[in-house]
Amino acid sequence: MIHLPDRFSRFQPRETLARTQVLERGWPFFLDLCIAAIGLACFYAVIRIAMFWAGRPEPEIVVSLSPRALPHYAFYSIVRIGLAYLLSLLFAITYGYIAAYNRRAEKVMIAILDILQSIPVLSFLPPVMLAMIALFPTRQLGVEMGAIVLIFTGSVWNMAFSFYSSLKSIPKELMEATSIYSFSRFQRLFQLELPYAAIGLIWNSIMSVAGAWFFLMACEMFHLGSRDFRLPGLGSYLQTAADAGNGAAITWGLTVMILIIVATDQLVWRPLIAWSDKFKFEQVESSKRVTSPILHLITQSTALASLARHTLTPLTENLYPRLAKRRIEKIHQLATVKPPSRMRVIAVRIVVLAIVTAAVAYASFQAIALLRPLHASEYLHILKGALATFLRVNLALLLASLWTIPVGVAIGSNPRLARIAQPLAQIAASVPATALFPVLLLALVRIGGGMGIGSIALMLLGTQWYILFNVIAGAIAIPSDLKEVATLFRFSRVQRWKTVILPGIFPFLITGLVTASGGAWNASIIAEYFPIKGQILQTTGLGAIISEATGGGQFPVLLLATIVMALMVVTTNRLVWRPLFRLAETRYKLGG
Repeated sequence: MIHLPDRFSRFQPRETLARTQVLERGWPFFLDLCIAAIGLACFYAVIRIAMFWAGRPEPEIVVSLSPRALPHYAFYSIVRIGLAYLLSLLFAITYGYIAAYNRRAEKVMIAILDILQSIPVLSFLPPVMLAMIALFPTRQLGVEMGAIVLIFTGSVWNMAFSFYSSLKSIPKELMEATSIYSFSRFQRLFQLELPYAAIGLIWNSIMSVAGAWFFLMACEMFHLGSRDFRLPGLGSYLQTAADAGNGAAITWGLTVMILIIVATDQLVWRPLIAWSDKFKFEQVESSKRVTSPILHLITQSTALASLARHTLTPLTENLYPRLAKRRIEKIHQLATVKPPSRMRVIAVRIVVLAIVTAAVAYASFQAIALLRPLHASEYLHILKGALATFLRVNLALLLASLWTIPVGVAIGSNPRLARIAQPLAQIAASVPATALFPVLLLALVRIGGGMGIGSIALMLLGTQWYILFNVIAGAIAIPSDLKEVATLFRFSRVQRWKTVILPGIFPFLITGLVTASGGAWNASIIAEYFPIKGQILQTTGLGAIISEATGGGQFPVLLLATIVMALMVVTTNRLVWRPLFRLAETRYKLGG
């Protein structure tokens, strides 16, 4: 809030000064009341969710297409996506941290991450849903947890890749400074690693939540063999409206979804983006800063300021020195304690390796037994579908890169443009393409196209945003002093792109391409197999095979198609993306 100097107060009427003083005293109190109201609303939401989830599972929920049911459905979808995001954030930080600092486990963990991000949501569906229902057979919680885990599997992998790549690109001198000042792992995480990774993690969080909205229709309404699972939510509402061909209901559902996305952008993402701007690795402060009225209001709250001053600040001031002292004592103890014998370490490794080998051998034997009934014609059909989907995925990546790289750099380099374009991009990324697909398909049929072109278009709609949001994050993270040097030496546009922009966004671009590739394979289950008005529109591809096998309960075909998809993605990552990741960690790593 702006305070006028005393010498200007005599030019102010007394009534104006009194009104200003009242506002200055009353505004923080009003903010505290708003925060208290939000807290009470969250508490009420927890009670409502607990009551619903603790109840008995409903055998078959009838989804109403009345607009009056939308607030109720929107509430449940927001809760599912919110819990899935928190689970994704915790997993991404834990998994990325271990993979970045444990060299022995790094290769295995990244390979597992490659495999998991390539497995479509519907391939997780049977084991996840059956396991959750078995854990909670008499409660609605089982089906709800299954849907939350399915949303988690469709949105977590790009966050894990982002945090991992950010940790690998931390400047060496910053890591050395934490060692000199005896930072504990906990202190280094909260004072260096999380702040350094904040920009990429926030933008990938936006993409993850958008991806959750994209796959919401598949996670809230699906078939598993002869069983029909439906949950009250926006996804099931849109899916039911699309199946019925009800354009008015689709419009209502998309309108509510867009309103939620805009509100989330203004209340959550925009303040976080403005807050993370201070973590840019630069030596000259930029004159162009991202601003957020909500963040400004939060910083004016006396209740939050008092909570931070009397709770968080004393806690960290007492905790960090103790952790540093404990770390120094631990280092001295390790220096004096005799290390375990080499034979003992080898014996432990052999035992662990034997257990892992036995588990893998047992799982492989069970998989082979499940695949035994398949014929050679089915193998050929799956390989043919894999080749078709592979071509579509790479074509979609090429088309996406052609427009997302220049547009993402423009948005990330211009805060004024970002204020307008970022919410629009988030809305476009979050709207389920399956809800728009009937209109898109009809348009393609009229101009002579079909499911072959339509599947590429739908795949593009679902994956281009991974590249766009990562490029935006990369453009924002480019230090301002590098941009000013380019201006000072009057770089041409080509020189600026070659020496500043492309090297600056390169680590983020590779993360976006890797996750977009996995997302394209994942989106193939929807792009290549689409039910509409009682009929199935499909084209040759692995996604169509997986969707058809899931709906028909053909678990051998589902397993084989999933294995082939995972192998193709892992092979591509090993031959293409992994060398590019190493290049990003070495040649294009920021350093002082």
